[in-house]
Amino acid sequence: MSNPGYIVIEGPIGVGKTTLAKKLAETFGSELLLEGANENPFISKFYENPRAAALPTQLFFLLQRARQMQALRQGDMFNPVRVADFLMEKDRLFAELTLDQDELQLYEQVYENLTFDVPTPDLVIYLQAPVEILANRIQSRGIQYERMIESAYLQRLSDAYVEFFYHYNDSPLLIVNAAEIDFAGNENDFQQLLHQVKSIRNGRHYFNPITDIF
Repeated sequence: MSNPGYIVIEGPIGVGKTTLAKKLAETFGSELLLEGANENPFISKFYENPRAAALPTQLFFLLQRARQMQALRQGDMFNPVRVADFLMEKDRLFAELTLDQDELQLYEQVYENLTFDVPTPDLVIYLQAPVEILANRIQSRGIQYERMIESAYLQRLSDAYVEFFYHYNDSPLLIVNAAEIDFAGNENDFQQLLHQVKSIRNGRHYFNPITDIF
């Protein structure tokens, strides 16, 4: 089994994207691209007042991700594996969720100009978990601005992800039940997933890890 060249991990806030991305990058000894939400100067304002800060928050993320994709295209193409904890198309998902119609039209114009040659992943891993679990994980990791995220917003976000990936067919897709998974602390969970990652070459697949009995 050979490794996919460009792996993207996706899913709603708190589902474990960055943890898995770091673990895969460490395993493959690969380049790692992370979202860097803490670099966005508007993010805390967005969670305090979503309506007022939605557009600058979204445009900052769009420009940030576009720069990362440009660096990816210009980087070492002989690097056997590259791992990211975001899918470029996800940016539009958030825009549709948070922007009003006029803002969305402006955003779409910028998006089309920045993303026309974005690399296509060799594998997308979509992590899913119930909203209650997402909320608990968000609270436990203690990022101050994330504590303002409401369950209703998490539910809308999770529903938007489900809808997005229901129609997604640009890359091979692995949908993972991440409700009880501990990729950082449970090596069995990670090794099961790693086997899936190395074996998938096309189509849509589902992964529900076998829990240790003892």
